[in-house]
Amino acid sequence: MKALITGASSGIGRELAFKLAQRGYDLIITARRRERLEEIKQKINSVNVEIHVCDLSSEEACRELFFKYPDVDIIINNAGYGVFGDFYDTDLDSELKMLSVNITAVHILTKLYYAEMVKRDSGYILNVASSASFFPGPLFSSYYASKAYVLRLSQAIAYELKKRKSGVRISVFCPGPVDTEFNDVAGVKFGVGSITAEYAAKYALNQMFKNRNVIVPSVKIKFMHLLSKLSPSALSEAVVYRIQKAKRL
Repeated sequence: MKALITGASSGIGRELAFKLAQRGYDLIITARRRERLEEIKQKINSVNVEIHVCDLSSEEACRELFFKYPDVDIIINNAGYGVFGDFYDTDLDSELKMLSVNITAVHILTKLYYAEMVKRDSGYILNVASSASFFPGPLFSSYYASKAYVLRLSQAIAYELKKRKSGVRISVFCPGPVDTEFNDVAGVKFGVGSITAEYAAKYALNQMFKNRNVIVPSVKIKFMHLLSKLSPSALSEAVVYRIQKAKRL
């Protein structure tokens, strides 16, 4: 059994690697920072670990990753980050690179691995979105929108798989705040309590293997998900704006 994890050098991705190794999965771990991946490999002795250094903002790098490792039992699209700020002020090139990682890379890898898995009628796809996918996101607009794409794409594919009566499963993980490097990269601080990356990884995998489509790891975030369905858009926008404004460093 083999699993491929993008964005595996830290945070949830790193913990997913440890949890899958405990389950006996050989690993392909990818990220831009080789030294971080080497540290993880050194700590895992129970299974085979292969390292693939790449920048998933490049479409070519995404395709190369698939063609190098086309045969996996689990693909986890975890790589992603945010660009924080008023849409007027944020840098366009930074946003486009973020969208390439958060949307384009997820789309390419999901599409390519999905096709292979459908052919053999088995496999798991886990796409990491966010509770941000439930709402419009003033002051974090592009990031929220990118995660909404991941959520809706994963839900639509899940329905298609159901109609196919396929043995392939797709899940989308929508955590709230997680204690990772995300804050530093985005330049924000969370105003509400976060869960650990270790707990997030454990919960995501447990629910994925139970074939849960949308995975939400805490009562608070489950309530937010329900609220997003019941609240008018204007109220959601105002609440999110207030939350995001409090995150400024």
